Amino acid sequence: MNSLKNKVALITGSARGLGKAIAERYAALGADIVLNYSRDKASADEVENNIKAMGARVISAQADVSKVADIKHLFEAAKKSFGRIDIVVANAGIEMVETPVTQFTEEQFDRLFSINTKGAYFTMQQAALNVEDKGRIIYIASSTTAFPVAGMAVYGGSKTTPRYLVDVLSKEIGHRGVTVNSIIPFAVDHSGIFAEEGSYPELRKSLLDSCPMGRLAEVEDVANIAEFFASNLSSFVNGQHLLVNGGATQ
Repeated sequence: MNSLKNKVALITGSARGLGKAIAERYAALGADIVLNYSRDKASADEVENNIKAMGARVISAQADVSKVADIKHLFEAAKKSFGRIDIVVANAGIEMVETPVTQFTEEQFDRLFSINTKGAYFTMQQAALNVEDKGRIIYIASSTTAFPVAGMAVYGGSKTTPRYLVDVLSKEIGHRGVTVNSIIPFAVDHSGIFAEEGSYPELRKSLLDSCPMGRLAEVEDVANIAEFFASNLSSFVNGQHLLVNGGATQ
């Protein structure tokens, strides 16, 4: 079993969904956890209590990743509480689907790129500045960056740009033994837009039809890969983008 004992992991957008699953997985492996939420303090408190019950140390910090000052304060809080940061997961993001190119608005474009692109860029910048040597930086992308889907032009575009930053950053700080990789999940059941039963039925059917395994991803599928990238097993895996999509073609 992998161990993250004596490691400190900071996960953005970790009050629910994928971020929650990754934070709880890392805590179960012995890491100290820095949770982040934008508005949903109640959910963050629930995750914090779950982690404390595992015997791990944890803090939660409010930060809006669309604001660079908030991101800096998040990292400062982590360093103040634990003295170091070993693992950073740039996970915070929002989705927008079933919105054709002819219909998205400037406001929608600005909001998604502010959170998904700007937020990921400056989170990874702060990670590069603060993570310990031989640390790990992980970006949570989307399978829409590999397989364009109708109605997801803005969402997929906002998630694509940080993948390029992963490539560049892996070259710039690889000499420190720091790895920078991205996880590219398929649509995740019981999370995000599919958190509620019966949501987006036509999109769900289309995605299921494209997947030979006949299901959507689960948060644990993504947490499994986040565990791999955070562990010593991936110490020589750098600048890579791992699809977690069951062989889907969409």
